[in-house]
Amino acid sequence: MSATVHIVGAGLAGLSAALKLSGRGRSVVVHEATAFAGGRCRSYHDAAVGMTIDNGNHLLLSGNHAALDYLRRIGAERRLIGPPHAEFCFVDLASGERWMLRFNDSRLPLWIFSASRRVPGTRALDYLPLARLLKAAAGKTVGEVIACDGAVYKRLVEPLLLAALNIDPPAGAARLAAAVIGETLAQGGRACRPLIARDGLGATLIEPALAHLERAGAVLRLEHQLRGLRFADARVEALDFGSETIALDEGDAVVLAVPPYAAASLVKGLDVPTEFRAIVNAHFRISPPAAMPPILGVLNGTVEWIFAFPGRVSVTISAGDRLVDGARDVLAKTIWSEVAGATGLAADLPPWQIVRERRATFAATPAQDAKRPGTETRWRNLALAGDWTNTGLPATIEGAIRSGNRAAEFLARPS
Repeated sequence: MSATVHIVGAGLAGLSAALKLSGRGRSVVVHEATAFAGGRCRSYHDAAVGMTIDNGNHLLLSGNHAALDYLRRIGAERRLIGPPHAEFCFVDLASGERWMLRFNDSRLPLWIFSASRRVPGTRALDYLPLARLLKAAAGKTVGEVIACDGAVYKRLVEPLLLAALNIDPPAGAARLAAAVIGETLAQGGRACRPLIARDGLGATLIEPALAHLERAGAVLRLEHQLRGLRFADARVEALDFGSETIALDEGDAVVLAVPPYAAASLVKGLDVPTEFRAIVNAHFRISPPAAMPPILGVLNGTVEWIFAFPGRVSVTISAGDRLVDGARDVLAKTIWSEVAGATGLAADLPPWQIVRERRATFAATPAQDAKRPGTETRWRNLALAGDWTNTGLPATIEGAIRSGNRAAEFLARPS
């Protein structure tokens, strides 16, 4: 095919669309406003810690089929590591308790009948209310569907949904919570195995994708910010990059894979989420203890998840709006004191870096979820992509990749 698809945005949504379209023989040009590809899933060398770190810590699960297919296409599926079965280690900083959740592989939840596998202090019957989330009506919050208290909630549901929705779970959209649980816990341990990019997000998700696209003949133009779209006759007819205008031929198309606020400025009248939540990540240059699990959940602290990487310990705090304006050194000391207590590392603060993303994800409330547009637009050669579009999932890696796939499928349909 001679027609060209211009993909605006080189995050995971844009890259997944580019991979799909180039795989179908389309000519692809990816335009990225910044000097790097990857968006929120990028790695970079940080002078403060003297090593390469990730912009944020992102966890995948073995049930994230679109993400795993993306990795297979770029030959990077073996760059994820994780336990052979679904296991999650936790520590409660208030009580000092430690435990491991161990899900059985099959969909039948036999693990809830074993005291050594389930949440401490719970009974099998305590898990039954979770089924209500799977049948939640549209427009409901999690707090309107289930009681947000008790050991199952505090020690399983709250950590899971806080990480997935990036919002205080009672205020989160029950529809999105149901999607998360329906694709993970409800599918059994085979869908819940935790996977992390041991060598970094860039080396796992981004660099192999760029190499694959280069081999396929796709073009990547960095520091090439789209300033405007020109519309005519139910199609996009030109792309305005300020110093350059690209006219589109009849068969050309556009995938707009930029943040929602950028999309709204380019497409007048487009309804998009307008409220956001922050994520705070901390990175410490120190070797984790040999016995430390790759991922450790933390309860009753500022810290929520601790990740062990070669020569580095990293932390993620979701719904972190309360932490974005405070003194960075005070926050680093608070976080490290909890990490040291949870892992047994020395209390002395190692070299550190704090990364605070104010608009990391859209606010996963029912009202904001309802604002998410679909892939298709009223212009026949313009598709939308991004974890903020209506993927049916919260703003996750899996959702971003699905959105790019859907945009590619829409543009590949016969006109």
